[in-house]
Amino acid sequence: MSKYVKDPRVVATLTAEQRRVTQQSGTEAPGSGAYLDNHEPGIYVDIVSGEPLFASSDKFESGCGWPSFTKPIEPLHINELRDVSHGMVRIEVRSTYGDSHLGHVFEDGPEDRGGLRYCINSAALRFVPLDKMESDGYGAYVSQVEVS
Repeated sequence: MSKYVKDPRVVATLTAEQRRVTQQSGTEAPGSGAYLDNHEPGIYVDIVSGEPLFASSDKFESGCGWPSFTKPIEPLHINELRDVSHGMVRIEVRSTYGDSHLGHVFEDGPEDRGGLRYCINSAALRFVPLDKMESDGYGAYVSQVEVS
């Protein structure tokens, strides 16, 4: 049994934008996300379930208007689903336990880092800074966060 769950009490505390993105598969406006320009070391977790999703060391500037990552911190916490909405064929990214819509994954990321670009809505994330990771229960992931 995972310690990460979709808790209706947490969903009830989401802002309208967080609810629209995570629960209704919405997309925040490009350039508007709180974590687009975050360069602090730490990890990004699902705002609903808390499951670890991405490390700051895998974040890169893609110029697309949303935070972009080369890979998930824990592949088992990511579900990739075919999305044919909006007249396009894309791969939707959802959290495994929270079932939150996170964004999409594309094959135009840095080739030297695997070639993927996980394009993720800030509204679906909560950032845990490196100095809080241990106390917040994410100590197992500290080694995945590079400090520059």
